[in-house]
Amino acid sequence: MILDGTIKSTRDASPAFDTLSDLEVAKIAAGSSLVQIEGMQQLAPDNEDALFLLVQAWTGFGGAFIEDEWEQAYDRGDEDAEGHHATRASQAYDRAIRFGTLLLEQRWPGFVAAQKNDETIKAYLARVDDPEALLWLGAAWLSRGSVAAERPEIVAELFVGVALVERSVALKPALAFGLGYAMLGAYHARSPDAELAQAKELFEKSLALTERKALTTQLLYAQNWACQAHDEQAYRALLEEVIAAGDVLPAQRLENTIAVRKAKRYLGAPRLKRCGFGGAR
Repeated sequence: MILDGTIKSTRDASPAFDTLSDLEVAKIAAGSSLVQIEGMQQLAPDNEDALFLLVQAWTGFGGAFIEDEWEQAYDRGDEDAEGHHATRASQAYDRAIRFGTLLLEQRWPGFVAAQKNDETIKAYLARVDDPEALLWLGAAWLSRGSVAAERPEIVAELFVGVALVERSVALKPALAFGLGYAMLGAYHARSPDAELAQAKELFEKSLALTERKALTTQLLYAQNWACQAHDEQAYRALLEEVIAAGDVLPAQRLENTIAVRKAKRYLGAPRLKRCGFGGAR
């Protein structure tokens, strides 16, 4: 009973983490928190708050910190480090998916069995009404596809992640400052011959929800849609908007700080070259 109360209090207090601006403090704190929550879940394996926190924490740590190191390794041409950090990120998302699967199976049995095809997973998700769990589990699923794109078995399962996020957005569009729309936009802009028009609409919906204050959307918009559409003007404008924004959304300060750091790097020569754009101006 005491442990359950501690875990609930931890979840209730977790939004305070997003107000940090020091990335080194945030990275250390996030790693320590993961270990602590893992321990609490071990002692209370059926606690739904603990399972959710682990889905959210592993997904967030993978995206905010491990993928950042992966991208830096790519940009400096260090193939060994790039492979190392890609594996680390994939393992983080695997762990998030494991805990998310346990959560859904506990509350709505049949999640694993429903992963046969798009029709079966959507039929299953129609009875799931937890937009937060769906969003973060879907984020882990889609993010794993990005860092493990060379693994066909992972790519073949991306439809599950898409369905999870779509259901979350249907239930609560503004959750996590429109992140669901942005993630779906990134998916639909996964290649030059993907659904770029649909991706653009999704990104614009995400921007409208927060009056362009949640800067992760602009970052993903540039990184995915503008890059794949070969629109250098939009790419630069979106990233420069991120860099110039300032502290526009205190409740999302950490995510915005990460977005600014990445935006500066994305305007560097390696990322411009990756999109087929000219050199730095």
